[in-house]
Amino acid sequence: MSLENFDKEIFDLTNKELSRQCDHLEMIASENFTYPEVMAVMGSILTNKYAEGYPGKRYYGGCEFVDEIETIAIERCKKLFGCEFANVQPNSGSQANQGVYGAFLKPGDKILGMALSHGGHLTHGAKVSSSGKYYESFEYGVELDGRINYDRVADIANIVKPKMIVCGASAYTREINFAKFREIADSVGAFLFADVAHIAGLVVAGEHANPFPHCHVVSSTTHKTLRGPRGGIIMTNDEEFAKKINSSIFPGIQGGPLMHVIAGKAVGFKHNLSPEWKVYAKQVKANAKILGETLVKRGFDLVSGGTDNHLILVSFLNKEFSGKDADIALGNAGITVNKNTVPGETRSPFITSGIRVGSPALTARGMKEAEFEFIANKIADVLNDITNTELQAKVKKEVVELAHKFIIYDKAMF
Repeated sequence: MSLENFDKEIFDLTNKELSRQCDHLEMIASENFTYPEVMAVMGSILTNKYAEGYPGKRYYGGCEFVDEIETIAIERCKKLFGCEFANVQPNSGSQANQGVYGAFLKPGDKILGMALSHGGHLTHGAKVSSSGKYYESFEYGVELDGRINYDRVADIANIVKPKMIVCGASAYTREINFAKFREIADSVGAFLFADVAHIAGLVVAGEHANPFPHCHVVSSTTHKTLRGPRGGIIMTNDEEFAKKINSSIFPGIQGGPLMHVIAGKAVGFKHNLSPEWKVYAKQVKANAKILGETLVKRGFDLVSGGTDNHLILVSFLNKEFSGKDADIALGNAGITVNKNTVPGETRSPFITSGIRVGSPALTARGMKEAEFEFIANKIADVLNDITNTELQAKVKKEVVELAHKFIIYDKAMF
């Protein structure tokens, strides 16, 4: 029986979401469109198989084929990042990070990570996260110019003496200097952990510095700039570290791995290893660059003045409206972004003084510089007359017309 016949309610809502994704411009920096082949294997019979443990060391029988699948995923991941060991079982980036902490730290140990309000992630030591509850967490941030001051990070590390330093971000527009972070970590005897969830797709294409060999351990999601299924991975070059990581994930925090998702990761990694991937990653950066440059020409301030990667942060500290206002207005115009705090923030995290805008998803749809320049001008039009709902409706029609020229999925597939 088809889903439509069995559960019309869920079927209809799924198709409404499909229409929303096809009709709107998805510009949330952490979102992307995965491949039909990834979705096909994620909806396969692999979802039925329990496989607690690791390839060749399972606690269930009948794992001979899923062992091969997971091994392929591991080998492809290692090749992508140029590392010796990989764990592809984490169900998310947050669980991957939790697994890293469990492998290297004891409750109460000190960690130093990027402040959430300055572009870090919840799992980098935010007090509302388990990473800030189980461990004694300290923060570094960016200067008012939107850039990390590595000398300042070193000063904080010397005072705090953390057991682990976390580098990586969810809202940072410049390239991360992993080598400099390693110097700081070595100076205080700390482990260096990089969370490259946002920039992984650029890293594997050679469009961003690689965290290896500088970092002791590296985590990532597989669904952001990598365009794979939703999930996490952990990598290292140290065999003893790898054993600790494996134990931390299973039986530490997870039971049976999601074999249909691991298969999706393997398929996604095959895409990432193709020559076409480098073309995509270059275009992601080029599109983000023209997006930022056009908004600057239209009179908007960007945190750090521009971007080295896949996202921009637009600051409204000099505007009367907030990030939330901009989020809503652009959403009404069919452009999906997210409100975000900025350096020098004066509003609450629920209101904010900025928006985060990313290029990966629209680049996946085939859009290039001309389209991004057009979109940037439409964003500026809406924000310059932010209460004009008639303008928002007019822009939405133009957005839908553009979006339909770059349909990512054939609706007949679903």
